[in-house]
Order: sequence, then C-alpha cells, then structure tokens
Amino acid sequence: MAVKFLSQEWAEQVKGALNADEAFREAAATSSAKLLQVIGTPQGETRYWITIEAGTIDMGVGDLDGPDATISESYETAVALARSELSAVTAFMIGKIKIQGNMGLLLGLQGALSRLPAAMATLDVDY
Repeated sequence: MAVKFLSQEWAEQVKGALNADEAFREAAATSSAKLLQVIGTPQGETRYWITIEAGTIDMGVGDLDGPDATISESYETAVALARSELSAVTAFMIGKIKIQGNMGLLLGLQGALSRLPAAMATLDVDY
C-alpha cells in the first residue's frame, strides 16, 4: 500500500530504507547533523527533520530545534528530487533549493544525502 509523500509513515519508511543501506551507513559513519526541510505547498508549509549520527538516520514530520541547516523548496521540487528527476546540486544552482545555515556541513554530507533518492525509489509513495 502506498504511503503519502511527506507523511510520518513515509518518513518511517525512508528512515528504515536508509538505515538498511550499507552505502548510506558508510557515507554517514563519521557524520553528525540536524537538518530541517521546509516544503512549500499550496496549503502551506510541510516540515520534516533529519538527524544523522554515526552512520544512522532518524527523521520525522515537524520542527527541529537548533538545526545545523534548513533546506527550503517547493513541493514540486521535493517530488522531482525524490523521483531522481532533479539532482540536489542542480536544484540549488538554479535557485529551486534555498539553504540557511552550515553549507559546509551539507557539502560534507553529500555522499550520505545522495542515497535519499535511491532509498525512496524502493518505496511505494503517493505523490
């Protein structure tokens, strides 16, 4: 059964897929980060948070106190990223993603974060 994109069930499934992904665990092995994603929708903002610590990820819907970085994008951009139709680097370069906070930390996490679309591709998601 499909899970709704950006729902708590979606976050749980993405988290499970990434924690089972050896390439993600290796890329995030020495990382520590708190990230907040802000997705603009016609109904308002949807927020979800990500924490990465020593090769594992936790994530959920809602806010996060004191994020290292906040990443903002439209719903359409979030869907394109999730479906691997757009790379995060390209989206940032053309202004479809806005970043506040520690850009260097995000660059250091690029290997781990690049595993997100692969994990999402294994899920049945209702966009």
